[in-house]
Amino acid sequence: MSVAEPRRIVLFRHAKADWPEVSDHERPLAERGRTDAAVAGRRLADTGIVFDLALCSTAVRTRDTWKLAVHEFAHRPKTVYEERLYEASPGDLIAVLNETPDDVRNVVLIGHNPSVQGLTDILSGTAAPEVRERLDRRGFPTAAFAVLSFDGSWKALEPGTAELTAYWAPSE
Repeated sequence: MSVAEPRRIVLFRHAKADWPEVSDHERPLAERGRTDAAVAGRRLADTGIVFDLALCSTAVRTRDTWKLAVHEFAHRPKTVYEERLYEASPGDLIAVLNETPDDVRNVVLIGHNPSVQGLTDILSGTAAPEVRERLDRRGFPTAAFAVLSFDGSWKALEPGTAELTAYWAPSE
């Protein structure tokens, strides 16, 4: 694969979590979260993006979101459960993405806010006006995702180098 081919990153926030008496890392999905995760998976599948790699936080709610979403895909990507995605800053997420091998074209990252929204804002140097307006209006609620496209190697991914091409969030 040539590094000149566009790459895509989907930044996917975990679905709605429940608040039982467990640590934050162990919080499961709420019933609405289970429903929204499956719907988000169908919407991700509808984009036609074939993911080579999924990077998922180790938190229970992100793992469960991904397990429900990926059932909607025709092709299941290799999944890496990455501890560094939990409580990560946008800079930490960029560092993880910079480690992606160049034979990987499309990545979905399943993580948490505020880092997922922050990374979307930091990476997207350009955006279709209607996509940016929708994101600015809705924010990044649970089970939302943003699609970014960029050229070059993963090591070259840095602030402002991507284009925000799509955004989706479940209806409230």
